[in-house]
Amino acid sequence: MRICLISVEIFAWGKYGGFGKATRTIGRELARRGHEVFAVVPRREGQGAVETLDGIRVLGFPPFRPWEAYGLFQEIDADVYHSCEPSTGTWLAMRAMPSRSHVATIRDPRDCGDWAQEFARPSLNRLQVFHNWLYENNPLVRRAVRRMDAVYATAQDLAPKIRCIYGLSRDPVFLPTPVEVPPRVEKAAVPTVCFAARLDRRKRPELFLELAAGFPDVRFVMMGKSRDAAYEAALIRRYAGCSNLEMMGFVDQFGSGEHARKDDFAAGLAWLLEGDRWRERGEAGRSFVRAKFGLENAVALHEAAYRELAGIAG
Repeated sequence: MRICLISVEIFAWGKYGGFGKATRTIGRELARRGHEVFAVVPRREGQGAVETLDGIRVLGFPPFRPWEAYGLFQEIDADVYHSCEPSTGTWLAMRAMPSRSHVATIRDPRDCGDWAQEFARPSLNRLQVFHNWLYENNPLVRRAVRRMDAVYATAQDLAPKIRCIYGLSRDPVFLPTPVEVPPRVEKAAVPTVCFAARLDRRKRPELFLELAAGFPDVRFVMMGKSRDAAYEAALIRRYAGCSNLEMMGFVDQFGSGEHARKDDFAAGLAWLLEGDRWRERGEAGRSFVRAKFGLENAVALHEAAYRELAGIAG
């Protein structure tokens, strides 16, 4: 099959987020299985107009001239156009290739309250948030999602929220994002708590860092960096004295719940430490992720969905 992934980012060229990670993982695995895979994304600094990444042919367009993506979608001439998160690119692809199959996965449905949080705690500044809102949440995008051949959710409990935000006639179907789970894992000798995300204000990394200060017998590992260098430097200075805290910075993943209600993370962590629950719950969580989101199963579900929508025999 010829598959075009549409995303606001891909995990490379200085842009490292969850949407980009999912796009690159899905594209890489589809390419490994013999499909022709393209990705159309806003071009970042240091990224050429055409690049090859893990077998994916990545076509970039100027971020402030998204209409240039229209011709790219026609040039690709894919069987399926998959928006890995809806955006103006989703609408442009449907306009450019109306007779082809179009699907969207909603990974981070944001209603008015969520966008208010984005404006209150911007990654860089409020202008950047406004640009994101305009590109990802305008009426054309919502209209395109309602006209999709299929709409998917990455978590079943997100379905009602997605249906409400986009005005869908039915709940979206669950389609797992592929996750690489090691075949075996050796648990650490001491309880270890990890944070893996951008150190953006809206992700509230200070909650994790405060836990490290309050639980000196637990090892804390923080992976990620901020788009705001001054904010990141202030965090490092403030918590530099925590001997049980390791701040690893950015980790290139391609190159190299229930117990914490109402943000009471300290009580949740204490509960996990009691009676070594962290070992049992960690293994149970790993088993769940492997069964639901494991690489082979999740990619096979993507392939099956594409074939059905495009009318291509397996």
